[in-house]
Amino acid sequence: MSADIVIIDYGIGNIKSICSALSHFNINISISNDEDEILSAKGIILPGVGAFKSGMKNLLELNLDLTLKKYFETNKPILGICLGMQLLFESSEEFGFCEGLGLIEGKVQKLKNEKKLPHIAWSEIKKTNSDNTILDGINNNSDFYFVHSFVSYPKNTSEMIASSNYYNQEFCSVVKKGNIYGCQFHPEKSGSKGLKLLENFIRLTNKPSHR
Repeated sequence: MSADIVIIDYGIGNIKSICSALSHFNINISISNDEDEILSAKGIILPGVGAFKSGMKNLLELNLDLTLKKYFETNKPILGICLGMQLLFESSEEFGFCEGLGLIEGKVQKLKNEKKLPHIAWSEIKKTNSDNTILDGINNNSDFYFVHSFVSYPKNTSEMIASSNYYNQEFCSVVKKGNIYGCQFHPEKSGSKGLKLLENFIRLTNKPSHR
């Protein structure tokens, strides 16, 4: 039986916490880097903690870059979490320039306040777009748990559906492009609001099209 949700296993991620959060829902979960299993899933989650270059290196070695691009073409939903969200973009400047998956136009840059990095805190998100599908039922200015030093900047600002602020630097905290969703924070560590976001994502897996 195909999994409802496949968590992409590429050796860099917060998989145990995500599995624990998803266990609140009556769904079939799989952890895999197998192309056939990934492509048959109703939805996939790309987790991630650590450095952008290491993440891309692992994805490339497992040919998961190609698998993720194939999955994008199926119109089924993708959720990137923290580094997983950043990897969806075209490039990052972390430890020098590195190309990303390029599924979302834009780049990843370091937060400017280097004396206060990483950003480890419960911080508010501000909805910036009327298309808040994955944020349905979540109040504006809700707090989520962040751990990061780099942030994503979509080229198309309409794809940023929520922003956050760190020492007066606004950055994208939730992104949506077609069937792709990403959050810079960790929903699996964000209590009831994080569970609500994951519930919304699961609900999206039962819709026929997301573009």
